[in-house]
Amino acid sequence: MRTLTRELKNNIGQSVQLEGFVHFRRDLGGVQFLVLRDRSGTVQCVIGKGVHIPMPESSVRVHGKVVENPRAPGGLEVQVSAFEPISAAVEPAPVEVSKEEWKANPETLLDYRYVSLRGLKERAVLRIQAELVQGFRQSLVDEDFTEIFTPKIVSAGAEGGSALFPIQYFEQTAYLAQSPQTYKQIMVGVYERVFETACVYRAEEHATSRHLNEYMSLDLEMGFIESEEDVMNMENLVLAGMFRRVAERCQAELEVCGVTLPAVPERIPRIPLAEARALCIEKYGYTNGGKDLDPEGERIVSRHFLETTGSDFVFVTHYPRAARPFYAYPNEDGTTRSFDLLFRGIEITSGGQRIHDYDMLLENMRYRNVAPTVSARISRCSNTAVPPHGGLAMRRWRSIGSIRWASTTRSP
Repeated sequence: MRTLTRELKNNIGQSVQLEGFVHFRRDLGGVQFLVLRDRSGTVQCVIGKGVHIPMPESSVRVHGKVVENPRAPGGLEVQVSAFEPISAAVEPAPVEVSKEEWKANPETLLDYRYVSLRGLKERAVLRIQAELVQGFRQSLVDEDFTEIFTPKIVSAGAEGGSALFPIQYFEQTAYLAQSPQTYKQIMVGVYERVFETACVYRAEEHATSRHLNEYMSLDLEMGFIESEEDVMNMENLVLAGMFRRVAERCQAELEVCGVTLPAVPERIPRIPLAEARALCIEKYGYTNGGKDLDPEGERIVSRHFLETTGSDFVFVTHYPRAARPFYAYPNEDGTTRSFDLLFRGIEITSGGQRIHDYDMLLENMRYRNVAPTVSARISRCSNTAVPPHGGLAMRRWRSIGSIRWASTTRSP
C-alpha cells in the first residue's frame, strides 16, 4: 500500500512503498541519491550503485526502510530495497523543477507551464489558493450561507460600468458574465444568505493586478441587514476563517514561499473616503489621488493603519454616489453605504448595502442613466419586496498577490 511522504515520520524503522516523481537525482559513485516528490512533499531516497534512475520528472515506485538522518532534508530518508520506473520522461524537462529560483524569463515559464507548475513554490501557491477559497466557503457555510451556481453566459451586464465580452450565441449575441450580482440579489429572496466562488470576465486590459479580464471572484450576499456594517463584520469573520485554515493546513507551503500570514484584527479599522483623502494630503503631502484613492493613495492609507494600529487591513467607506453602481444604497450627503477593503496597499474587496426599495432604485437608475437592459432584472427583483441586503466581491488573485507581494497577474 502506498505511503505519502508526509506520513513517513510515523513510519520510522518500517518498510514503505512510495510513488511519485523524480525531483532530483545525484550519483556519488558508490551510492545514488534520489529526491522523490509526491503530492504531499519530498523525501531523500538512498539507492545502491547500478540502479538506473530515469531523468527528472519521471514517475517511479520505490520500496525501502524509513530511517532518521539529521543531515537529510526533513531529518528522514528512505533506504531503497527495490526501485521501479512507472513512466519515464523521454526528454529533459525544459525547466529545472528542483531549482528554488528560476532564471528563465516569465514568457518561457508560461510557455512551459505544464512543467513549471510542478515547482515547489508554484505548487505551494496553488495549494494556498485552494485553502483560501475553501476557507471562504467553509466560513460561510458555518454562518448558514447557501452556495449558489450562477450562469456565465448572459444577455446583459449586471453593473453597466465594465465592458462586456460578446460571444456568438447561435443566432444572437450574448456576453460572458461580469458579475453574479443580479443573481445574488435574486437569491437573497430565496435563501437570505448566499455565496459563490466562480470566474467573472471583464473586457479590461489584462496588465496589472488591478485590471484583470478573467479572475476568480469570491462573492456573498446577505439579507435582513441593518447596514453595511453587517457586511463588513461578516467579511471580518470570513477573512479570519480563511487565514486560519491556511495556517492550519499550509505551514510547509508558507515556508516554501517565505511569507508570513497577516493577523486579522478582531475588528478591522474603518475610515471614510473623505477622511482617507484628507489623511493623504494633510499628513503625507500626497495630492494626486483625485476624488478617489489612486494606487499610491491606497498604499499610503494602508501604511498609515499598519503603523498606527498594526492592521494589514482597513475598510475605506462612504464612497460617493457617482463612483458606485446604481444599486448602491445612497446616503443623504451624497455618499453611499459602500466600502472597499484594502490589504497591504491593494483593494481586494468592494461591497456595501444594496437598494431594496423599488422607488428609490428607479430614481437612482434615472440619476445614473442606467440602460433598461442592465437594470431590468434587479428592478423586478426589488419590486418583489426583498429585505434590506448587502454583499461583497473579493478578488482571489488580489488577495493571493497581496500575501506574496506578487507583481504579475499571470503567475499564480
